[in-house]
Amino acid sequence: MKHTGNQRKVNSFMPFSLLPITVVRHTRFFWCLFFLGGFVILAIGLGLRDPWPADEPRFALNALEMLKTGQFWFPHRAGEIYPDKPPVFMWAMAIGIALTGSVRWGFMLPSLLAAFGTLFLVADLTKRLYGIRIALLAGVALLSTFQFALQARTAQIDMSLTFFTTLGAYGFLRYSLIDAKNIWWYVSWIAMGIGILTKGVGFLPLALIPGWILFYKQGVVHHPAWKQYIKGFSLLILTVSLWVVPMVLIATFGDDSSLTAYRDNILFKQTGERYANSWHHLNPWYYYLASVIPWAWLPLILAFPWLIKHWQRRLRRRDAKIWMPLSAILLILLFFSLSPGKRGVYILPTIPLLIWAVAPSIPGLLQQKGLNYLATFTIIAISGTLLTAGVLGGYGVSSLNELSQHYGVVPWNWWMTIGALSIPLILWLKPHRGMLIFVIWMLAFWVSWSTWGYVLMNTARSPHDMMQNVLRITGKNASLALPDFDEEFVLQAQQPVVQFGFKTPLEKQLQRAYAWVKQSPGERWILTRANQAKGEACIDQSEKHDLGIQNSDHWWLLPGSAFSQCPGNEKSAPLYEAPTTK
Repeated sequence: MKHTGNQRKVNSFMPFSLLPITVVRHTRFFWCLFFLGGFVILAIGLGLRDPWPADEPRFALNALEMLKTGQFWFPHRAGEIYPDKPPVFMWAMAIGIALTGSVRWGFMLPSLLAAFGTLFLVADLTKRLYGIRIALLAGVALLSTFQFALQARTAQIDMSLTFFTTLGAYGFLRYSLIDAKNIWWYVSWIAMGIGILTKGVGFLPLALIPGWILFYKQGVVHHPAWKQYIKGFSLLILTVSLWVVPMVLIATFGDDSSLTAYRDNILFKQTGERYANSWHHLNPWYYYLASVIPWAWLPLILAFPWLIKHWQRRLRRRDAKIWMPLSAILLILLFFSLSPGKRGVYILPTIPLLIWAVAPSIPGLLQQKGLNYLATFTIIAISGTLLTAGVLGGYGVSSLNELSQHYGVVPWNWWMTIGALSIPLILWLKPHRGMLIFVIWMLAFWVSWSTWGYVLMNTARSPHDMMQNVLRITGKNASLALPDFDEEFVLQAQQPVVQFGFKTPLEKQLQRAYAWVKQSPGERWILTRANQAKGEACIDQSEKHDLGIQNSDHWWLLPGSAFSQCPGNEKSAPLYEAPTTK
């Protein structure tokens, strides 16, 4: 095989180029080695930490309650129905916990497998379109993209959603650009249906269709007959109906009003109303452009000045391989920008599309001197900030020490180490290979995050140790009330726990808690935020056990006898017993 000078330059940027050329020729071996390495990078740290707020403890608690009660159709948390999400992600987490026998090992499995599946889909389609070398570069680009790497290590719904939206987009693009096999058309619609059951916006791959139709009219891509649209949409409806129809029937014809409220909330409030009239995460229309994309799409965002010219040339050549995913990204950003409620994680499904739109440009981008120097400057700024903060924190700068004490983490050695890593990388690879430096540093950062970082942060982010302390103070036969509770405390509780309705006003929760604790003051305790207890004059604060700071709040543990002067009301709020703590 003859290699051109440009090919040798491109290969010099690939971490795999260190392998002997005889191994590189064995494409299947090389391909498998890449995915093995990708899986290891994504899986490092599995089992090293507990679920962290805000969302992870909630979903882990949902999954545990499903396993404990056998109620899989309607998610619950601490004995109360959880009305905000459909159950597919909780099912996946429950399977992970059941297979591993451990919350720590099982709660991260859905995100890990979804991230690995997304990596495979991105690399496989790229290989079919451009060849194995471009596919490997695209895979490395995905692994090093900041938001993808972060969410792959986060047990939230969005990574699983991204897998299903990527599968939907993969099917559409493979049908239109490669082989026009109906199986991929149908797979896309089924994937969107499962995506909708995972998190309402699973239909995002439909954003590919306007560009698809445009290029079809120009004779550039395959396009299905209109009856195929009817079949595809029918498959989507059928997939969604597998859960929605039984859920609606059970909720409508049952005698449990909470199930009726769940039906209405999941079908209407969490869909159209949440999009059109959001009640939280309110941000301006330019939020994604100004506050999310600049960090979420690193390091690819650095290449945009060069990419824009490349994309313009591709448009003039009517290159559907680029413009179909690129147009879908624009439509998805427009869709989310029009809603008043915005979160950065909403645009995670655009990253696989971005990789497909960038993939054929990567070899040329790696040769751009300006881009490489920009990447070197950026990594110096990021790692230099970490290094400086680590050194100053280690020397005891008061503002950093106060921050460390507030969050209960001393990260100085970690920050100094990962910050200093850029120095040998730059000296070894030189600034003209800045993109490679950025990718290697980013992968090293995520490996350190998933090991050293997990160990450092877990005690501060998880109340596991605090709840063990609660058990030592109260004894195993005591019961615990959690007014205004957070899911992580129920998840880590070691004795029976009651709560009084997640959305019940705090004043009514406290009245119900006082009535409950007075029924057996010697065996019942209340765990509360210190600022809440200080505001209640009836509480005998001399009996408090100060548990310190956890998740930025100060916590007190109080025995039932401390509330003897507090007026209780058994009718002020419902009482739920957490099945996972019985």
